[in-house]
Formats: sequence, structure tokens, C-alpha cells
Amino acid sequence: MYIPEHFKETNSERISALIERNSFGMLVTAPDGVPFVSHLPFIFDRTVGSKGILLCHMARANPQWQHFSSGGQVLAVFQGPHAYVSPSWYSSPGVPTWNYAVVHLRGKPRLIKSESELETLVERLTYVYESHMPGPWKPNLAGERRTTLLNLIVGFKIEVTAVQAKFKLSQNRPPEDQQNVVGKLSQSSNQTEAAVAELMSEVLHAEL
Repeated sequence: MYIPEHFKETNSERISALIERNSFGMLVTAPDGVPFVSHLPFIFDRTVGSKGILLCHMARANPQWQHFSSGGQVLAVFQGPHAYVSPSWYSSPGVPTWNYAVVHLRGKPRLIKSESELETLVERLTYVYESHMPGPWKPNLAGERRTTLLNLIVGFKIEVTAVQAKFKLSQNRPPEDQQNVVGKLSQSSNQTEAAVAELMSEVLHAEL
């Protein structure tokens, strides 16, 4: 990923927060040089290993998990909030652009072959995504149903070996222009645009 120095994000807290808030990511492999992408919900556990691990599962019918046998690395992409920025918002000359935040994680995938470990992964993913529900659903896997459901999926871990984060949030503009962009986006009824304004305020304030 092309990252000019002023857009390079290295704060691990902000990187982890972006992944957690936008955990439905893209898994990219390239068998025989041809890109293959799956869109999947992930859990990022940064407490494991030097750079963390990603946990996920996909349908067994999805051929992508078979790409892991090559021993190569995979790429996981997490897209944060993004918004168009008009040059009419600037006090100084400018051009149309887009503000956004994105994280790329590269790593080595490993299949989860243990049924008990796979079941634990399913329960963990379910807990993460059901925890905000008023009446959280629970898998309650048992007997034949447990065997059937677990046979339909393939679980895997990705040991993260490289982290790239690009937070392009008007850091290359004068402070007055930055505040103008924050003001315009924060007034938007679009939640994604408002989220960009919030992230800009957080990042730009931290750099002062």
C-alpha cells in the first residue's frame, strides 16, 4: 500500500480500534498469481504474538482455505470510515480528494483442525457479535447438530507478520483547512462522514 509519511499511522491503539469497529474485512490470497477475495468477520487479538493474530472461519465450500497449503502469506484488509472532501471547504487552494482510514495485515494462516478449538472459535465469534443484542443468541452446539455445523466450516488463525495503516485525514493541509473539513463533515447526516470528522479530531489533536 502506498503510504506518504504524513498519512502513516503507527499508534497501535488506533489501529486496533479501527479493526474492532470495522471487523468485517477482506481476506486476499493470490494462487497462481490470480487474486481471490473473501469478505469475512474477524477477531483481532493483539495480545498474541509480536503483532497479534486474526481469528476467523469460512464455509468449507469456499476454496480459499485450500490456498493456505502453499505456505505463503495472506492479506487482510480493514476499511474504516471514508468521505469525499471538497476543495470549496478550504481557505487555501486545493483539489477534490477523499479522506479515509484503512489497515492492511499480512500474515501466515494456519487451519484449526481440532473440533474443540473450532467450537471455541465459533462461540467466541458469536459472543463478540451478539453481545450488544438485548437477547444474545447462543450456539448451544451438541450432538449431531454440532457435528453437522462444524463440518460445514473451516476455522483458521493468521499470525500477523506485518501491519500497514494509512489514515489520510488532511494532515497535509493547513490547520485552518483541517478544521473546516472537520466542521463540514461533522454536520453531515451521513454517519460515515461524521465518523471521519470524529477520527480526524482524534488524530489531528493527538499530533498537536
